[in-house]
Amino acid sequence: MTVSKQRPRQLVHALGVDVGGALNLVGSLVKYLGAAFLFPAALAVGYGEAVWPFLLSGAITTGFGRALELATAGKERIGAREGYLVVSLLWLLVAVFGALPYLLAEEQLARPVDALFESMSGFSTTGASALTDVADLSRSMAMWRQFTTWIGGVGIIVMFLAVLPRLRVGGRQALFKTEMPGPELPLATTIRESARRFLLLYVAITAVEVAVLAVLGWTGADPRMTLFNATAHSFATIATAGFSPEARSVEPFAPVTQWAIVFFMLVAGTNFALMYAAILGRRLRLFVQDEEFRIGLALVAISSLLVIAELLSEDVVGGGAAVRHGVFNTVSMMTTTGFASADFAQWTSLTSLVLFGLTILGASAGSTSGSIKLIRHIVIAKMLRREIDQTLHPEVVTPLRVNGVTVDERALRAIIVFVFLYVGVLVAGAVVVLADSSLRGIEVTAFQSLADAASLLGGVGPGLGFAGPMGSFEPMSDLSTLVLTALMYLGRLEIVPVLVLFTASHWRA
Repeated sequence: MTVSKQRPRQLVHALGVDVGGALNLVGSLVKYLGAAFLFPAALAVGYGEAVWPFLLSGAITTGFGRALELATAGKERIGAREGYLVVSLLWLLVAVFGALPYLLAEEQLARPVDALFESMSGFSTTGASALTDVADLSRSMAMWRQFTTWIGGVGIIVMFLAVLPRLRVGGRQALFKTEMPGPELPLATTIRESARRFLLLYVAITAVEVAVLAVLGWTGADPRMTLFNATAHSFATIATAGFSPEARSVEPFAPVTQWAIVFFMLVAGTNFALMYAAILGRRLRLFVQDEEFRIGLALVAISSLLVIAELLSEDVVGGGAAVRHGVFNTVSMMTTTGFASADFAQWTSLTSLVLFGLTILGASAGSTSGSIKLIRHIVIAKMLRREIDQTLHPEVVTPLRVNGVTVDERALRAIIVFVFLYVGVLVAGAVVVLADSSLRGIEVTAFQSLADAASLLGGVGPGLGFAGPMGSFEPMSDLSTLVLTALMYLGRLEIVPVLVLFTASHWRA
C-alpha cells in the first residue's frame, strides 16, 4: 500500500507538473459554479416555469467539483506551470456544465454540439448563437443565457489581469503591469486577491447600467426597456458579449437606450486596472495619459465617421439614424460586444470590411473584450517604426516604450509569436468551415467563413450571411459547429495556454 501511494507523487515529480494540485484547484472552483444556477432557478419560481433543469444542473456541477476536490490535493502548492492546465481545463468544464440546462429543457439546443456552442459562447463572452428563435426561450432560460456572459466576464477580468501575465502569455508580463502579486505567490492566492480587487468595480458598473436602463423604461423614454431587459442587457454589455433576449438584438429599443449602451460598451472595453486606478484611486488623468485608451477612442471616432459617410453616400440610412447606427455598430464590433442596432450584414461591402476589420483590433487589454487587443497592435506599430529608424541609423539603439515604460525584447517576441498564432488559427478555422460547408452544400462564401472565424475567435459574435447579427449559426454542420466552438475557446484563452499542454517540454521536470 505504501508503494502504491508513492507512485502518483513520483509521477508528478517526473512530469514536472503537479497535476493533482491543478485538478484540486479546478474542482474547488467548479463546485462554486453550481451556486450560479440558483439565480435562474429563483426566476423560474417567480415566473412559474420549470425549476428542475437548473437545480439538477447545479447539483451535478457542485457534485462533480466536490468529488474532484476530494479525490485530489495540493491546490495551495500550484504555480505558473500548473496554471496552463488550470485555465484550460476550468474554462472547458465551465462551458460543459453550463450547457446542461439547455440539454435538459431547451428543444432548440437538443443537439449536444449546439448546447455546448451556446454555453461556450456565453462563458467566453462571444455572443454567437445557435438558436433560431430567441424569443421562444422561457424567461429563466433566457436569463441563464445572459448570466453566463456576466460570469464569464468576471473570470476573464481575473484571468487577464492576474493569471495570463504570470503565465507569460502573449507578452502580457511586460505590457499589462498592475499591482498584482508577483510570481513568487501561489496562483490561487493571485486569483483570490484579484477577484476581491476587481469584482467590486465589475458589479458596480453592472448595477449602474441596470439602473440607467431601468430608469429609461420607468420614465417612458423606452417603454420596451423593462427591469428584466435592463438586467439582461447589462449582463451582456459589461461582459462585451452581445447576447440579447430579443430576436433582433437592441434594434427594437429606443435611440436613447442605444446611446446609453454605446457608453457602457466603451466602459466595458476599457482596461479594468486602468479604471480601478483612475476612478477608485481618484487619478482621472491616467485616462488621458494611457496610450491605448487615447488611440482606441481615436480609432472609434475615425471608423465611425467612415461607416457613417458610407451609409449616407450609399443612401442605406439617412440623417440622425445613420450617425446612431454607424457609431453603435462600430463601437460594438471594436469592443467585441456584438450587439446590433441594425442588420449591418445587409449594408455595403465597405462597411462590412470596416466593421469586421475592427474585430481583429479589439479593445483594451485588461477588459472583457476579445481579439488580439489594441495594445499589441500599438507595440507592433512601434516596432515597425523602430526598424525603419534603425535601418536609416544602424548605430542608434532605441528602447521601445509603452506609456513611458520600456518593454523588454522577450515580451516583444512573445507578441509577434502570438499574433502569428492568432492569424494561423483564424485562417485554419476559416478553411475548415469553408471546406466542410462546401461538401455539405451549405451556402458559405470564402469571405463569410473568414468573417465568421474572425468573429468567433475574437469573441465578437455576429458573422455574415445566415450567421449575421440577426441570424444564427444553427445551419452549420456538427463539424463546423465544433470548430467554431473551439475557436471561441482558444480565442478566449489567447491560444497559448492550450497549445502549451501539447508540448512535451511543458510536462518534463
